[in-house]
Amino acid sequence: MSRSSLLKNMSNNTKQTMTVVIALLVLMVVFSIASPYFLQTNNLMTIGLQTSITCITGYGLTFVLIAGAVDLSVGSCIAFTGVMCALLIQAGLSPSLAVVMTLLIGGLVGFLNAVMVTKMRMPPFIATLGALMALRGLALAITEAKPVFIDVPNFKLLAQYRLFGVIPLPVIYMLALGLLASFLLRKTVIGRNVFAVGSNEEAARLSGISVFKIQIFVYVFSGVMASVAGIILASRVTSGQPAIASGYEANAIAAAVIGGTSMRGGHGSIIGTIFGALILGVLMNGLNLMNISQNWQMFATGIVVIFAVYIDKLRSMQGV
Repeated sequence: MSRSSLLKNMSNNTKQTMTVVIALLVLMVVFSIASPYFLQTNNLMTIGLQTSITCITGYGLTFVLIAGAVDLSVGSCIAFTGVMCALLIQAGLSPSLAVVMTLLIGGLVGFLNAVMVTKMRMPPFIATLGALMALRGLALAITEAKPVFIDVPNFKLLAQYRLFGVIPLPVIYMLALGLLASFLLRKTVIGRNVFAVGSNEEAARLSGISVFKIQIFVYVFSGVMASVAGIILASRVTSGQPAIASGYEANAIAAAVIGGTSMRGGHGSIIGTIFGALILGVLMNGLNLMNISQNWQMFATGIVVIFAVYIDKLRSMQGV
């Protein structure tokens, strides 16, 4: 990707991010008027806690989508890695070593996804859909569909401790990993190559970029981010739950798309994904405070996603 194209892309991302920020502010104003509890500190921290899983998973998916692919396996990867972390701790490993091993397992899942897409030439949708079913089935099989409980106080603190008694640690993880992901995407050669591959894979190959290595990187990164989410969830519920995180891949993709990441590849940003996840979190929380049923909450989320994809389609027609 040329410098001029990169600058144009960054300018477009900035405009889209501002649009998403305005939409988020409008939602917050509406819900603060509708419910006196919305702007209370505890509720805002609850939104941050609930958003953190979507956001962290969304970071990995943002890289994958920008590279012109997709990863449907992240929800099952969250459940599988959470179960594996719990089993490792039950086997006698220290929480810190179990966490490291779990991150490696998540990276391995991403690597296998990349191999299916690049070496086996399978469509990303089909390859990762198969991985979704395989990982979920494996998590259910090795646990006999039962939770794997963790009775280690230090592990519980990973997600249950609150900084200054107010800010949940997962919110800190979300922000720290967001900074890391944004740096990788915007300030490194590999990040620029991710954009190049997503914009035009053949042109990227002819310019000397290893498309295979980029695909390996984005899928491994997605797997690691999903495993971070799995560890956080396991800490929150003090167990590895094989049935947890069903449908979380849809939430993460929705956050990225709402934040301006294109399903066509070559376009997106981490800050956009953060605000996209916050829009989803605020929407669900606000509707819940208004006693709107979960069914209608799902409907509203679906409408928001459809609208975001339609806007992306309009941008592609205008050549933006």
